[in-house]
Amino acid sequence: MAAGYSNLFLNQGETFTSQLTLTDSTGTPYDLTNFHIASSAKRSYYSSNTSINFSINVVSPANGIIQLTATAPQTANLIPGQLVYDVLIRDTISNNITRVLEGQIFVSPSVTSLSAL
Repeated sequence: MAAGYSNLFLNQGETFTSQLTLTDSTGTPYDLTNFHIASSAKRSYYSSNTSINFSINVVSPANGIIQLTATAPQTANLIPGQLVYDVLIRDTISNNITRVLEGQIFVSPSVTSLSAL
């Protein structure tokens, strides 16, 4: 089954939060009750280095709603430009792993240093 596709926009040096609904190919939200979720971003699919690992909060398990979060210090370290990301889910009963979402993240540069706050 093909993963969904969604582009995200992130401002360097800001706290990043994005609420997403994870759905299958028919548009039906995943019931995330017995799932672990992970998401990260890299400069390219072939890069060996992860640029950022997102914190995941399951907002509504029955409706497939999650929230990806990164702190301001985490985003401050990102190089402006494009990243690729994905979201994987693992069924804790069957241990099946599915990539449910992927896309690009556009990182906008910041001018002001976090230390100025």
